[in-house]
Amino acid sequence: MSSTDNDTICAIATPPGKSGIGIVRVSGSSCKEIANKILGFYPNPRHAYFSNFFGKNSIIIDKGIALFFEAPNSFTGEDILELQGHGGSFILNYLLKAVIDNGARIARPGEFSERSFMNSKMDLAQLEAVADLIEASTEQAAKSALRTLDGEFSRLIDELVARILELRVYLEASIDFTEEEIDFLSQGRCIERLQSIIDLLESVLDQAKQGAILREGVTVAIAGKPNAGKSSLLNVLSGKDSAIVTDIPGTTRDVLSEVIEIDGLPVHLVDTAGLHNSRNIVEKEGIKRAHKAINAADLILLVIDAETFTVNSQTVSTIFNETALDETILSTDKLIVVFNKIDLLPQNSLPSSRICINDQRIHSVGVSAKTHYGIDQLRDQLKNRVGFSMTGEGHFIARERHIIALKQSREVLLSAQIQLQNSGAIELVAEDLRLAQNFLGEITGKVTSDDLLGEIFSSFCVGK
Repeated sequence: MSSTDNDTICAIATPPGKSGIGIVRVSGSSCKEIANKILGFYPNPRHAYFSNFFGKNSIIIDKGIALFFEAPNSFTGEDILELQGHGGSFILNYLLKAVIDNGARIARPGEFSERSFMNSKMDLAQLEAVADLIEASTEQAAKSALRTLDGEFSRLIDELVARILELRVYLEASIDFTEEEIDFLSQGRCIERLQSIIDLLESVLDQAKQGAILREGVTVAIAGKPNAGKSSLLNVLSGKDSAIVTDIPGTTRDVLSEVIEIDGLPVHLVDTAGLHNSRNIVEKEGIKRAHKAINAADLILLVIDAETFTVNSQTVSTIFNETALDETILSTDKLIVVFNKIDLLPQNSLPSSRICINDQRIHSVGVSAKTHYGIDQLRDQLKNRVGFSMTGEGHFIARERHIIALKQSREVLLSAQIQLQNSGAIELVAEDLRLAQNFLGEITGKVTSDDLLGEIFSSFCVGK
């Protein structure tokens, strides 16, 4: 920690703007003295006081609730003072200045959380879950973030680390007591133990992947030629009239976004301008933005007017090429062809669920934005394509860095398994286990670097 980390820090802990209540949070050894100067008395821990808030020359700044939490029983593990006043930006900044005048300094982004981590109040995964809980866009995401905050993810990581440590004991014994007649590897059932560790890690990795999808959500771009029904599809999926729908081709000229939920999965829907050759300068810019949004999306819904497709005997490949979509999309498995307006087709002419585009097999689904036929099937396709299968109540939130660490741990554990099964060098097996333990330690912060901590906490808001 830097030399300034023993300073008393402060920040406005509520979002900018006007609100009924605004909070100034203070943490550090000077909290009691600052409280005495702002309130006119020393508050008792965990008592709520309705009081005047005083500035310089005993001028009353505001009236509100004061709370004092004594170390180590606080979020940061230090003394904490919370001043809950009215939520006007002028009043809050005036109160914050009074706190600074009495010896505190403005906190860096995430510094309250950083101090909580440094004082062992929460581990790194739990602290990241605080931010994830704040940012949760669905009920399931919030519940999962709360489970991580309660330590569900960390307990699984700690269990993996404990099992690896236990196995290392037997391996180290085999190295240190090579002359003994005791077969430490057999006595410790090392091969069985290692397999059980790998099985548990695979289970945790699968859950973490679900948690990462739940946290990040999936971005879905709706693409296609003008008047294919892209905006109508957006409205049906979002459940409201977000986009203007007319019979005039090219109504949508800019990117329009909506966030929806499919069984707890956050889905960022992006409606794009109709893809075609145009000389209109406004349309050309809209099409340029459409291609940018499509290339950045996790999944692409290529919407095709099913009636036009059938009547004109066009191939899907032709429509794909006419829209000038990047052919690399075909190899990434990001594309779903959506045949819209199938309510206008005879029952026996409905399109197949699997079609070919430029010799690539592509999933497709027939829908009617008008009658809502096939919409549930489309929702299921979206979930399946990103591997989302959130069921039950035992899931936790996770981040990409957690998944990377779990995969790195799995890789060295599998290497250790091969060595152990082939009677390889025990020293190499022990080293693999040490590396696996370190990778897992990066998740909770037991093993970490200052650069990683700086990156994580800098993404937090100042009051957190």
